[in-house]
Amino acid sequence: MRKRASLPVVAASLLLAACSASLDSKKMSAEDSLVQVMAPELADDTSLIWAVNVGGGQYRGVDGVSYEADSGNTDGITGRIDAIEGTQDKPLYETYKMGDLTYAKAVPNGHYELTFKFAEPATTPDRRRLFSVFAEDKQVISNLDVTESREARVYSALAKTVIGVEVTDGELNIQLRGHEGTGLLNGFLVRQKQPWDTTRKLLWHDEFDGRGLATVEAPDPALWTVDVWRAHKVNDENQAYTDRSKNIRVEGGYLVLEAHQEDYQNGAYTSGRVHSASKGSLLYGRVEVRARLPKGRGSWSAIWMLPEDPFKYASNCQTGDAWQGSENCDAWPNSGEIDIMEHVANDMDNVHGTVHNRGYYGINFEQRKGSINVEGAGEEFHVYAVDWTPNALRFYVDGSLYFTYKNEGEGWLAWPYDHPYHVILNLAVGGIWGRAGGPIDNSAFPQRMEIDYVRAYGQ
Repeated sequence: MRKRASLPVVAASLLLAACSASLDSKKMSAEDSLVQVMAPELADDTSLIWAVNVGGGQYRGVDGVSYEADSGNTDGITGRIDAIEGTQDKPLYETYKMGDLTYAKAVPNGHYELTFKFAEPATTPDRRRLFSVFAEDKQVISNLDVTESREARVYSALAKTVIGVEVTDGELNIQLRGHEGTGLLNGFLVRQKQPWDTTRKLLWHDEFDGRGLATVEAPDPALWTVDVWRAHKVNDENQAYTDRSKNIRVEGGYLVLEAHQEDYQNGAYTSGRVHSASKGSLLYGRVEVRARLPKGRGSWSAIWMLPEDPFKYASNCQTGDAWQGSENCDAWPNSGEIDIMEHVANDMDNVHGTVHNRGYYGINFEQRKGSINVEGAGEEFHVYAVDWTPNALRFYVDGSLYFTYKNEGEGWLAWPYDHPYHVILNLAVGGIWGRAGGPIDNSAFPQRMEIDYVRAYGQ
């Protein structure tokens, strides 16, 4: 999302607040409020099968991925971009090929995850280039407009991951086919899904079981604070956030955030938002949230994190000042934001992971982000996760890695992720991004986001 909140730096450790009995009761005790964690170095990606710097030579990414030179493929026209934005891997995006492209490689039979890298080199006459990507003769990315997918900016890097590509004949085939104009590709990588690490210590969590599946109750106040906000407070969002059970409740084993079209105070919609500030906070480790997302156009759901101390790196405001939604306080983006999952329903099967900081955020068109195709995001539950070390933030869906942001040692401007953060869950309506795909579909209300659990693990 953007513009949110609060905590002080606690050397490589995890802070918890709030919990009652035991792990069996699914809440941590106060004695476990400080857990030391270590900071392992970035390791080579053992899941990597194949990576190509399309149109270019050998390249090693900041995340350790080794891309081979594009020396064996004569398809397409090679080009170069000298002004790449929005990525830590600018050299990878500086070369590209345009045309109907085909790549093939012998691989063991099995299921694969493919990440494609794109950057539009120039404004086409009608500002439109549409093409699709196929893997194993299945269309995996449909009618892609790179510029529109990157805030209508040329030269901005776009990474899109697709999962579940099955090879049955011993050869992986990838094709690009143009619909309007020609296809465009800067690079790609292929991984095999790796087993999820289940050995980490569970530090705090909420399974939303409440007093029983037949009851309806408010979120546990020992773990969560419910935000009550007016409409348009941040991001020009159209909803007011309330604490009414109509908008936010624990029911049937889930936390339900439900948006309604209704006149309420100064808004035309209502919804729910909770956060764990001062009750469950994390410095390094892994956060997992299992959720089912809303489907109506205009919805903007998010699972994300803000610093416990939003003024940690602020330069023109201090503790006690209003900062969320303020244009006069630079607590955001200076102190950072981690978006584990963002989803706008006009792009239903696409989920985003993003980091915001002073160096790289939306206003300067340099925010670092990745996206992944999640079929059935509004029909089925999926696990959205971030793995956070002193060296990197890695973003996952159902255990599939799709975006890595590395600490390159540039200080707080690019890495304010050195102090504790808390979790936020919310369902917005409209706003800058929610309305970007067209007007809000009022026929789709009520809309709901359902959360099965939130779990925080040590590093």
